[in-house]
Amino acid sequence: MTLLSWITAFLLIGATAADQQAKLNHFPENFAVAKQGKDSVSLTCLTTTTGPVTWKHNNDEESDFKDNMSQSGHNLIVRDVEAPLLGEYSCWRDGTKLSSTLLLQETEEEEDITDSLLTCRAKSYDCNFSCRWTEGKYRAVRLGIGPDCTNGLPTCHWVSSSGQPDSEGFQFELTHNLSSFGEESTMLEVTAEAIDDDFFFLKKTKKFYLRDIAVVPDSPRIVSMKVVQSQLNVSIEPPSSWSTPHSFFALEHEIEYILRDNGETIISSSSLIPKKISKLRARSRDPLVFSTWSQWTPWENWKNSCQCRKKQTSELSPKCLERCKRKMERRRTEQSQNLLK
Repeated sequence: MTLLSWITAFLLIGATAADQQAKLNHFPENFAVAKQGKDSVSLTCLTTTTGPVTWKHNNDEESDFKDNMSQSGHNLIVRDVEAPLLGEYSCWRDGTKLSSTLLLQETEEEEDITDSLLTCRAKSYDCNFSCRWTEGKYRAVRLGIGPDCTNGLPTCHWVSSSGQPDSEGFQFELTHNLSSFGEESTMLEVTAEAIDDDFFFLKKTKKFYLRDIAVVPDSPRIVSMKVVQSQLNVSIEPPSSWSTPHSFFALEHEIEYILRDNGETIISSSSLIPKKISKLRARSRDPLVFSTWSQWTPWENWKNSCQCRKKQTSELSPKCLERCKRKMERRRTEQSQNLLK
């Protein structure tokens, strides 16, 4: 191939890359991967009809790389695969597109790259967990669980990305069939396949035990607040997404509250807190593995802080005492006005 052909090819890549990348908002159904160190890859026209077919590379029938291609029946053999030869190959008959295949190039990455690209966590010990793919240069990603996915078998159930990633990458919801109640002897295998903007293909498998997944519960529920003498008894329940039975999958809770008198903020692990507070919120975690704390619940106001009739003057804060005095003065004024009528 001449130098001019290579220059022309790279210019054409720039013109076709945007169109191809626009199509990569989901993982392609048909693709072939040119392995490192192999001379050629065979592409198959997926049609059940007979008759001659014509192949196009990136919708161009007149390729500058015909010396790298040879047709055998419905198949196209692509040799010496390099960057200019990557992209979409489609087969046609009488102006009708029969099928298309995306030709990708295998890429080599560091052995431990999966740990930095793929992080997994769960809201409970049930069979569902989520994984996030954090590398932004990959435009289409899919994940699968089990040896079938690791070995690339057609029986693998893949979960594919769709659309554009958010600021933290692609997120996937996965399901496993391991028991949460006993000792683990089987590791989870999560296989990731990813395609970047230049049609390079990455495949990595991450193996870990279920117990190694970071379990972060959803925010708990504050179900009641009751006055018990000089304290407030706060009742907290696990979130609806948490594993059951709760007696086995116990959570510990923390309550953060703000004192009404001086505005001091305090965090307590007890369900009994001072009743002279203005507002409170709660969070939870698994105490057995010291998991990450959940997000705090929204702040809840303690509305019984100034019940003037039910409290002795000594129990009221200066702020509430002043409020009660003004309330009593308004009441006396109204009574006096009623007597004058």
